Amino acid sequence: MGQTHFLSRAFFLIAIAIAALVAGPACADPETNEKFTVLSYHEIAEAKDALIPEYAVAPTMFVRHIDWLRNNGYHFVSIDDILADREGRRPLPDNAVLITFDDGYASVFKYAWPFLHMLKIPSVVAVVGAWEEEKGTVNFDGRIIPRDRLMTWDQLREMASSGLVEIGSHTYDLHHGILGNPQGNTEAAATTRQWLPAQKAYEAEPAYRARVTADIKRSRDLIAQRIGKPPRAIAWPYGRYSYGLRDIAKELGMPIGLTLDDGGNMEDTPLWAMRRVLVQPTMDLSVLRTEMNMRNRNLSDNDRAQKVMHVDLDYIYDEDPAQQERNLGHMLDRIQSLNVTAVYLQAFADPDANGSADAVYFPNRRLPMRADLFNRVAWQIQTRTQVKRIYAWMPMMAWEFPAGDPAANDKLVTLPSDKAGHLSMGYKRLSIFSSRARQEIKEIYQDLSRAAPIDGILFHDDATLSDYEDASSFALAAYRDWGLPGSIEQIRASDDLVGRWTIMKVNAIDSFAMELAEIVRAEAPALKTARNLYARVALDPKAEVWYSQSLDNSLANYDFTAIMAMPYMEKAADHAKFFRDLIARVNERPGAMSRVVFELQTIDWARGDTPISMTELTDTIKSLYEQGVQHVAYYPDMLFENHPDWSQMRHTFALKPPIAAPQ
Repeated sequence: MGQTHFLSRAFFLIAIAIAALVAGPACADPETNEKFTVLSYHEIAEAKDALIPEYAVAPTMFVRHIDWLRNNGYHFVSIDDILADREGRRPLPDNAVLITFDDGYASVFKYAWPFLHMLKIPSVVAVVGAWEEEKGTVNFDGRIIPRDRLMTWDQLREMASSGLVEIGSHTYDLHHGILGNPQGNTEAAATTRQWLPAQKAYEAEPAYRARVTADIKRSRDLIAQRIGKPPRAIAWPYGRYSYGLRDIAKELGMPIGLTLDDGGNMEDTPLWAMRRVLVQPTMDLSVLRTEMNMRNRNLSDNDRAQKVMHVDLDYIYDEDPAQQERNLGHMLDRIQSLNVTAVYLQAFADPDANGSADAVYFPNRRLPMRADLFNRVAWQIQTRTQVKRIYAWMPMMAWEFPAGDPAANDKLVTLPSDKAGHLSMGYKRLSIFSSRARQEIKEIYQDLSRAAPIDGILFHDDATLSDYEDASSFALAAYRDWGLPGSIEQIRASDDLVGRWTIMKVNAIDSFAMELAEIVRAEAPALKTARNLYARVALDPKAEVWYSQSLDNSLANYDFTAIMAMPYMEKAADHAKFFRDLIARVNERPGAMSRVVFELQTIDWARGDTPISMTELTDTIKSLYEQGVQHVAYYPDMLFENHPDWSQMRHTFALKPPIAAPQ
């Protein structure tokens, strides 16, 4: 079974099905064509008979799916075929498809297996060991169901003995939720560090690893005993997995990992993270064709037009837990009303509004925890709204460590200057050239990754260095290592040296961002990255010197670049021209528009936090859409003032079709 938010894909698929029907057969340019598609089925049953109707495909529709695939140039393959291709022994056929079934429903044996057996179509059936071992009734993810709703070992052995069906693991007993935070959310047992109320603490890393290792080993041993062959594939419950789980499964002989990540399985897609199409009852033949064509174009949910809302947890936080819950409920209602598709969710606390993190909203080793709130809010957004991706909005340098922390004084140093044009950040920041500061920042990101399920990281606008930064001893030593003078004054005396210095600082910032992302990716392998970029950098190449940011470098390093398209902040005289010029700069780079988010301001901070009128805001978004902009974000969201007005924003966002055109 997948997460609730996967259900919202159905509306999107139906919306673009018509376009796919005229797109021709599912064959694409060899450079973009995927190697194989994996379809993830659950129950094969009528909705009225299903345990979980939202994941049940009617028997007749299943037969139509298979028949359509056979008649339209698709070739069914097995785990053996995929391994042979990866090992260079035998290439996969064109338009290869692997059929998988999760959970082991009896309806699969009754309705799917006869047809697949008749046509000699291979498949994978992933079973939950604890469910298979039960007698009479089964605790089915919190529900008590009759045992006969799931396949028996005899039925599984019959299918496996045919040579067509591979019995895979769905873990032994990790297909359920465990307590994931003090507020009572139940979250995926395989990836969650359990909240232990008696100890008022989270499960320690050694205990967590021992728990999941024992479970996966028990699943492997049970299948080997009951079927006569150990599993080679594991389907991760709810699609949640990590590098650590991958390593455990590989050590236990399961190199194939079946996820619910979206997108095509390309030549370089690791076998331990095979992406699958979650098949739902709304998937008729037109939607199936859409899905297959999307994979062949290597498109996924990331290619949808993003409508992004910034959420300040500082607005949700309240010392009164009851009021905090009311604030959260109001925010969730607002997210649903706005119909946004992605959220940039603040993970740090900035109560004095100076742009630097005094604390965070998750347990960690380095900073005070203002409240254990990030996990709660992220999980509620994921399970109660239509949002497809949650990005943890995090600083890179702007940390205010407690006075006793070893790295608290490893601060970035800005030389004084009255020169017009260069950036004067004002945030309190640490020097990323201090190895001690870097290590502690990495620890914060690692703690974040273990604290909550996230889909991406948005790097704050503090990821910048002006042309008078960084003059700390750590930075000056780095400049000498780069072959530059160990003095900013000497560097600034030469345009040539300034140019080299700027490029190296740009790359130093981006490289550190990628290090931080890789740390988080250990817990969220499908993580996407985004970074804030100042509009002036995109508009004026000379501004790269003032900011140590580059649009080209950003496009090369991050999945998305969120340009702060804020004409009031930039003091632009002609707002329409400001946006036209920004769009033109993005369009100069082929394909860039699909990876750039235009982030608008809803408040004019220069005029005493004056709200920008809804007429201006909606007209701006309409104009951006008309000029080809695909992704729009806004900041801030004043949820208690209903600004921006949700009804007008929802209507304006709806003007953009869901799928981004290929570039």
